[in-house]
Amino acid sequence: MTIAPPESTHAGPARSSGRRLSSGRRLSSGWWPAGIVAAGAVAVFLWCGVSARDLAVFAAYVGIGVALPGTLLWRALTRGGRSTAEDVAAGLALGYAVEILAYIPARAAGMPLLVLVPPVAVLGTFLVVPGLRRHWRGEADAERMPRWCAWALAGVVGYLITWSTLSLYRVPIASAYVDMPYHLALVGEVKHHLPPTLPSVLGERLSYHWFVYADMAATSWVTGIEPVTLVYKLSTLPMTAAMVVLVAVLGRRLGGRWGAGAAAVGVTYFLFSPVLQDGVSFTARSMFTAWASPTQTFGALLFAPVVVLLVAGWTRRGWVVLVVLLLALTGAKATFLPLLLAGLLAMVAVRWVVERRLPRRWTAAAAVTSVCLLIAQFVVFGRASQGMTVSPFATMRVVWGAVAGIEMPALASASLGPLVVLTLVHLFCLVCVWGGVAGLGRRALEPPMVLLLGMGVAGIGAATVLGHPSGSQLYFLEGVRPYLSIAAVCGMLAYRSAGARDERARNEPTRSEAGATMNRPWRVRAVAWTGFGAGVSVVAAQLDVPGGALERVVVPYLTLAVAAVVVWRCGSVLAVVALLAGYSVPASVRDVVAHVTPAPGERERLIPEGALEAGRWLRDHSSPADVVATDLHCRPVAWPPCDSRHYWVSGFTERRVLVEGWGYAESTQSRIRLFVTPYLSMPFGDPTRLAANDAVFAAPTAEKVRRLAREYGVKWLFTGPNPDLWKFARLRFRSASFSVYELTDK
Repeated sequence: MTIAPPESTHAGPARSSGRRLSSGRRLSSGWWPAGIVAAGAVAVFLWCGVSARDLAVFAAYVGIGVALPGTLLWRALTRGGRSTAEDVAAGLALGYAVEILAYIPARAAGMPLLVLVPPVAVLGTFLVVPGLRRHWRGEADAERMPRWCAWALAGVVGYLITWSTLSLYRVPIASAYVDMPYHLALVGEVKHHLPPTLPSVLGERLSYHWFVYADMAATSWVTGIEPVTLVYKLSTLPMTAAMVVLVAVLGRRLGGRWGAGAAAVGVTYFLFSPVLQDGVSFTARSMFTAWASPTQTFGALLFAPVVVLLVAGWTRRGWVVLVVLLLALTGAKATFLPLLLAGLLAMVAVRWVVERRLPRRWTAAAAVTSVCLLIAQFVVFGRASQGMTVSPFATMRVVWGAVAGIEMPALASASLGPLVVLTLVHLFCLVCVWGGVAGLGRRALEPPMVLLLGMGVAGIGAATVLGHPSGSQLYFLEGVRPYLSIAAVCGMLAYRSAGARDERARNEPTRSEAGATMNRPWRVRAVAWTGFGAGVSVVAAQLDVPGGALERVVVPYLTLAVAAVVVWRCGSVLAVVALLAGYSVPASVRDVVAHVTPAPGERERLIPEGALEAGRWLRDHSSPADVVATDLHCRPVAWPPCDSRHYWVSGFTERRVLVEGWGYAESTQSRIRLFVTPYLSMPFGDPTRLAANDAVFAAPTAEKVRRLAREYGVKWLFTGPNPDLWKFARLRFRSASFSVYELTDK
């Protein structure tokens, strides 16, 4: 038995001459919005201090060295996408995958510039071989993206650029997001060493997703751009923009029209869970981690073409692309692999039930994914969990702590009842965002939809069942956000199509009459119910509920649920979905506006003045093999007493440090008991090493200095002003804030 998709999903590339474009008309449709956004990005980066030289070489490398060869390979191995936009976005992801898989052996061999061999070989081959030259142009019958859609996607990317500018690009490095020095330190580590270790703790295995830092390191080697410019400014923007395009093209493929793609982008980036209590957020996990978590951004980009390939079908040559992307995901963001495996297994199970046979291709894809998952766990991460554990309701335990004012360690023994109730409220909030899935009907049995829904259930389940000291289980939920959004949009289209068929069956109007009766009222009703839902959400947020903490949180959401039930009894699936989406509108509008609203006042300085200059001096006067010791371990914050997320010494120097910050070390994360001790309060795992390190700075002697050099291989000391160290080490650099000493043999 084969489940056929609704009529609308068969809308492929237009074949009529009216839908085809000459090269000039193609230029006028999709390239103008892209060009304007690119010009805007250039202006923003110049305004934010990036040099014209760095911008030019970065654009040339990403365009010619990554995107172009990736696009050619994508077209040749997958028969190309339906549109140029799809080819270029998927090609960029494939180009990144090839780049990092080439850089790893090149860097390990001590010749990092060999990363240029694959793009040069690809471009040369596609120029010389006659049968491959056609891929420079793409398919002659490629579908064009409508102008309105191109402008809409350009607007989304423009919004993301504006948000990034206010949140990062224009923010002084000393006041940027807390994790940025950590990312910078990992770029320096992968730039100079393979296999990598944690640069802030000498000898600590790097049990983390580090392939995005390999991309930045390769870019730095080829272009000469400073890693700090790549981390704080340039690198994540092409990834973010390409992801927007891939969400749209996947929505187009499954929804049958570009409107579905644009709607999927809108839901993915701009529709959030309703927030009815200040400080209490039942998150649907937004995509706004573009630069805050480059590993998530990079992994999401590499994963999207995998889904496109599985949805579109792939040839034997397509297996090469699939395997390359999955191998890249093992170290880019391995959290996508179990999500994909869950979707594939769900699809295999459904096809077995429906057709009584195992689909070989999907089963083989599941097997390849399983192998890559094993590679990630045992090779890349060395069986480390990085603090991730099975801890049901951990996400809601954090919410309950905020609601009821319960702190650690009492939070660890909180009763199960409130956690279950809050989990149900959280699931209701997710339904508000992705309720359109209810309209899929028989489409839910189609392999692409089973894949998306299987991944979605796995992502929600992981966020519910797993726990992490810093809430990293929510990255599973963020990972499936685009695909649940696409499924929700397709569900509404499927429901509307079914309603149109029923209407035609009853009344049998002419085609033009059917369009008139179905299109306009459908949109009007959807907008009306969405507006009504927004109003109900605003009213529910004003409820002053007596009772305990749980009642004050749950009752407003219960009000929304009751309203949805009433509408369902009196209305339709469309009305309920629109109403649920309306619940999310007030919070979504507030957050969307807040992201592009300049923050008042100056940001707190988290990195001391002169840190970058001192770090650069040490980098320029030392060898990558040199080891640095420092007494700088704690960030300048009031709580906790020592926030050990201190990474700017290793970040600015690009050198391995004996002991700097240990908050993200596996040796720290593995010792944490969830909800008993905050991971930021955990002491260093090797107190003997830390004592030997700090003794040199607190009360230096010749013997203490010799011990660091002899036992740990330390050659440099990086510290603040210290009037005694010069007696036992050679002072090489001094400023008002920092001193750098070199340990000599004497």
